[in-house]
Amino acid sequence: MTNRPQRLLALAQLANSVGDGAYYVTSALYFTQVAGIAPARVGLGLTLGWAVGSLVGVPLGRLADRRGPRGTSVLLALGTSAAVASFLLVRGFLPFVLAACVYASAQSGLAAARQALLAGLVPAGERTGLLARLQSTLNGGLAVGAALGGLALGARAAAAYRGVLALDAMCFLMCALILLRLPAVRPLGLVAGTGRFAVLRDRPYAVVALLNAVLLLRLPLLSLALPLWITERTGAPAWLASGLFVLNTLAVTLFQVRAARAVNGIGSAVRVLRRSGLVMLASCAVFALSAGRSAWPAAAILVAGAVLQVMAEMQQSAGSWQLSFDLAPADRMGEYQGFFGTGVTVARTLGPLVVTWLLLGWGTPGWLLLGALMPVASYAMGPAARRAARRRAPRAVGEAALVG
Repeated sequence: MTNRPQRLLALAQLANSVGDGAYYVTSALYFTQVAGIAPARVGLGLTLGWAVGSLVGVPLGRLADRRGPRGTSVLLALGTSAAVASFLLVRGFLPFVLAACVYASAQSGLAAARQALLAGLVPAGERTGLLARLQSTLNGGLAVGAALGGLALGARAAAAYRGVLALDAMCFLMCALILLRLPAVRPLGLVAGTGRFAVLRDRPYAVVALLNAVLLLRLPLLSLALPLWITERTGAPAWLASGLFVLNTLAVTLFQVRAARAVNGIGSAVRVLRRSGLVMLASCAVFALSAGRSAWPAAAILVAGAVLQVMAEMQQSAGSWQLSFDLAPADRMGEYQGFFGTGVTVARTLGPLVVTWLLLGWGTPGWLLLGALMPVASYAMGPAARRAARRRAPRAVGEAALVG
């Protein structure tokens, strides 16, 4: 296979990540200052939207398996574009919630369908490496988009915020057009007798996905927990929160591919996940040391903690990508990826509550407890993945007999 599909997948990732970056930094102000929705209601509406999105990820992933991942990806990219454009018309809480539900559902389904499309176009041994490159592309696009969003924030004008939403909608439209240029992947014939939504009955895979969701509790750290921690518990300047976010984005852009090179199977994925759990524990312990420190000592400690955190993040991402593909049956890749992807939604929905309660409520003990969760979950991943692999082996033989 040529590299053209991989280049097109990267271009599609770049297109929608630029729009997402601009959207992320301006959407809250648009919804509150332009659409006139109270901040608490914005948070509630987005939570409801992502809760719905987490529920539809599996059926939309199954749709990709049955109807073909390329066509499903294109339709869901168009759906995301339409949902973003509908935000321009929102004036009231109920329309906002409906638009948020459509947006989150399309985003969740698109992620699952694109994973299934990647699995159909890229040999198994190359998937984790390609996902690492796509993650680097994602971070680079988010940085560009955030810079464009920053221009809108500087303008402080309703027209500028609307322009960002229009840009995001156009980016997803461009993403759909790029995906349409990829080779078609024929729908996979689902194995008879496995039933609908077999992933919901695959307990070993569900345990792996649950442990991965625990490891993803790191997601709200940079965007929520650390900004609050810096301003309330340390003497470091508030702008350091933005600096740590930029540090994370640049590190992933530059080093995610290198971090994924050592991952080429279930065994190596488990080893990398174990290391990531220990590094994340060290990161949390370092962050805790910043409590009560004056500006520059606190800043130095926080930067050191952020470096450890992004190292753990890159290792965890590489290991989880490998397991999510290797432990899923080939004929249900979209369905299984939709289920595995709900871990991100759960972490983004429940993570802010858990993390702020632990860190701001408990302080240093909260950091240490959060850090201890990471090696516990990462070391539990080994037996869970081996059990899922043992279940997969006889099932794969049965599927081959039925299909072939």
